[in-house]
Amino acid sequence: MIKMRRKRVCNFCKENVEYIDFKDERKLFRYLTEQGKIIPRHTSGTCAIHQRQLARAVKRARHLALIPFVTDFTR
Repeated sequence: MIKMRRKRVCNFCKENVEYIDFKDERKLFRYLTEQGKIIPRHTSGTCAIHQRQLARAVKRARHLALIPFVTDFTR
């Protein structure tokens, strides 16, 4: 039997988002790993246009210290 996988749909396209705002930290944190890395397209399911906007928004938010560059794992 072959399992058919359903293609992921971009959440930003579904919500008709034209611009990803860098000031919306909650939305940006959903697309970051615990180490602070941006989740890739094939994992998150975002389209290419929104993935570029997302990366730009995360980088802008990092420079303005809205979100951290990395999380502190020192114990």
